[in-house]
Amino acid sequence: MEEKIIDENRQGEFLMIDGESNLKGRKLLLESYGCQMNFSDSEIVASILSEAGFSTTRDPEEADLILLNTCAIRDNAEQRVRGRLDYFRSIKKRKPEMVVGVLGCMAERLREKLLEEEKLVDLVVGPDAYRDLPNLIDQVDTGQKAVNVLLSREETYAEITPVRLNSNGITAFISIMRGCDNMCSFCVVPFTRGRERSRDPQTIVQEAKSLFDQGYREVTLLGQNVDSYKWNITNKGEILDPSKPTTNFAQLMEMVAKIHPDLRIRFSTSHPKDMTDDVLHVMAAYDNICKYIHLPVQSGSSEVLKRMNRGYSREWYLQRIEAIKRIMPDAAISTDIITGFCGETEEQHLETLSLMKEVEYDLAYMFKYSERPKTLAERKYEDDIPEEVKGRRLKEVIDVQMECSAKRTKTYVGQVHRVLVEGTSKKSDQHYQGRTTQNVVAIFPKGDAKPGDYVDVLVNSCTAVTLLGELVAVYPRIVSTEN
Repeated sequence: MEEKIIDENRQGEFLMIDGESNLKGRKLLLESYGCQMNFSDSEIVASILSEAGFSTTRDPEEADLILLNTCAIRDNAEQRVRGRLDYFRSIKKRKPEMVVGVLGCMAERLREKLLEEEKLVDLVVGPDAYRDLPNLIDQVDTGQKAVNVLLSREETYAEITPVRLNSNGITAFISIMRGCDNMCSFCVVPFTRGRERSRDPQTIVQEAKSLFDQGYREVTLLGQNVDSYKWNITNKGEILDPSKPTTNFAQLMEMVAKIHPDLRIRFSTSHPKDMTDDVLHVMAAYDNICKYIHLPVQSGSSEVLKRMNRGYSREWYLQRIEAIKRIMPDAAISTDIITGFCGETEEQHLETLSLMKEVEYDLAYMFKYSERPKTLAERKYEDDIPEEVKGRRLKEVIDVQMECSAKRTKTYVGQVHRVLVEGTSKKSDQHYQGRTTQNVVAIFPKGDAKPGDYVDVLVNSCTAVTLLGELVAVYPRIVSTEN
């Protein structure tokens, strides 16, 4: 599992879809929490319900249907969702006909509590059952509770065109696979999202082409473990249909990169045990594949990694880092780190700090261990690290990473970087912001540039994680898939 929490402190993301309602003029409010996969799934849900005739609202008071697309990675995320459900229950007391539902990763695990014990929702739908939403809503209309949390070995929603929600019209997510076969002992995702299955590569390429023709200039290929993407081939290397070509992740990425040199490609997330040199060589060969890799390590201790069931050792991980730096010397690397996992000693914690200093990550997502129900860790290990120790170790990890981030960011000063303009800076309406190929945010005067343009920026200074510079050249956006 490689789910990255975007922002647990937000109240949820209000998502808008267009379209007139064919179902009694109903209005939908859809909120998403957690990882990029959840936000991508919400775009699929929006498409399905838009086809069913729903219009949308940002106001819970006027909503007829409220859906929360949930995250179950850590307890804090679940508690925020529960807080929202309590709020919606207060509205429902005044408006009993309103339907409230939970989608996504909390659905299967908490369906009985949410439906029967706490009576917080009317509808519970798992990640593989979104096509059934219109039928389930009809079922609720008859006075019944509605549940579908069945997991699928085939569902990829490949032919559904996602509704791009709250989009800047420049960057978009493309889901290339669903589920996860890795059984990391701390992770609940294999139980909430099911087994791995990959989308037909042609549908992915077509979606990327369509986005480019609409003016989008960057796509992020999403999967729990993109490196294990396989089309028409099993994990044992057996070809399923000899009449069709096989495709691995390196080949898929090259297919998308060839759509147009102005279409940037990013991806998330990689797993150290599955990242091959073939992927790195394809990344190095194409300028429009961003030189940025998120490679979660979780711990710098081989003993802890074994308890986590990560499938690699500290030494293996550092070999992958060496390969990245050898094949792509200009690549930026980020990671995930968990402090205070079951049985972690002080010496093992220090191993994590030493690995961070050796790798010098550009960025890290850092968390205290949060035991999740139904995981191997819950069944097999004791959550025996006191919260104050977890917190102290987390602070030490954050302090080391802040030093590494500042050091890495300073290396970009004095250089000219190609930046995709994403929009106006949050702090100044006279400046734009965008990201470099290394995924570093750059701020610069607007000049003659427009969102969607590529620009060259001479970086004059920086903060710990942001580049500040001036425009050197502007390359206006064109709309064509013709090379």
